[in-house]
Amino acid sequence: MALFSQDALNPGVRRREVFGWAMYDFANSGYTTVVITAVFAAYFVGGIAQKAEWATFAWTLALSVSYFIVMVTMPSLGAYADLRAAKKRILALVTLGCVVSTAALALARPGGVALAMALIIVSNVFYSYGESLTAAFLPELARPHALGKVSGWGWGFGYFGGMLALGICLGYVLWAQARGIPAAQFVPVTMLITAALYGLASIVTFRLLTERARPNPAALGEGGLAASLHQLRRTFRAARRYADFMWLLACAVFYQGGVAVAITLAAIYAESVIGFRQQETMVLIFVLNLAAAGGAFAWGYLQDRIGHKIALGSTLVGWVATCVIAAVSTTKGQFWWAAAIAGLCMGSSQSAGRALAGMFAPPRQLAEFYGLWTFAIRLSSIVGPLSYGAITWATRGNQRLAIMSTAGLFIVGLVLLLKVDVARGRAAALAAP
Repeated sequence: MALFSQDALNPGVRRREVFGWAMYDFANSGYTTVVITAVFAAYFVGGIAQKAEWATFAWTLALSVSYFIVMVTMPSLGAYADLRAAKKRILALVTLGCVVSTAALALARPGGVALAMALIIVSNVFYSYGESLTAAFLPELARPHALGKVSGWGWGFGYFGGMLALGICLGYVLWAQARGIPAAQFVPVTMLITAALYGLASIVTFRLLTERARPNPAALGEGGLAASLHQLRRTFRAARRYADFMWLLACAVFYQGGVAVAITLAAIYAESVIGFRQQETMVLIFVLNLAAAGGAFAWGYLQDRIGHKIALGSTLVGWVATCVIAAVSTTKGQFWWAAAIAGLCMGSSQSAGRALAGMFAPPRQLAEFYGLWTFAIRLSSIVGPLSYGAITWATRGNQRLAIMSTAGLFIVGLVLLLKVDVARGRAAALAAP
């Protein structure tokens, strides 16, 4: 924990508490790495849906449904968590929901498309709730000048959690394949491994992380849902006061849409277009996570020095290069270059965005504003993967055109980022009633 000094943290915050907070990133990263990116995504298309023309679209549709649910419910859930000082309590409930539904993915078998889609929807909804709620603790832990490095530390630590889960699963898959065990038997076991690691690692978070918020007395006399909806309406009415936060949300819708494509479709693209085998894909994703961890750590410190806006914009340029290289790659070696750049940009862009959202969030509305941030992120997760799947389906499987079109999302995000004034957005947050 010597990666940053005590003066980077708010008064009363101990380094062990930041470690506990970062352990949640460590815990839940296995879900995105193993389930959404490396193993279950490709298994869904090639095994459960048996390589049907609509398989990739069905995968992106299931994810889009889950993101739509989160998009319309998370802002109210965040407002409720703020008013009732219930971030930690709700985080525990959604963590349990994600662990159980991830383990239930082991029940999905070839041909069972409906069950697999339903379980992906449920597990990803719970995962997304947890991701938003844990992010809302960041401004309570770190001082404004250190949001970047602490956010980067969490993201970087999270990628190591993803690598641990993927490494254990890769070892098991290689063992199973050497004994002739089919994917229909070894993929379910990887789901159980992922769920177990998620649950065990998150225990550290709940032991060390403190709920510092205090309930709003006015909200306690009103129904929880009604109070949260009233607060949410007040926030939207005051949106003009938070113009820079709104520009950031618009930017996030586009650039995070491109990131969502990389997370949800990297394995499918590598195997379907470039010709990677499953174990090669898992190694690819492992290395990508290693690069992402390094990017998150390094960029977290850099963005506190050069500014959040410049740091985020630089990563979007890197993402455009990634899409172009991936689209024109014809060999595994060429695609490795795209994966390496994607890894560096993934950790840094996600860390920079989360820290910048924290700069613009009023201190008494952290979960609510991160709920709005999640609204934008989940909208982007519908726009990106679903458009990719639709282009692939409409062009009879032309994924190169789909990945090239993804570069446009990052370009639009970069243009919208130019509208953001960090100093003005921070001043608006501090002036909030």
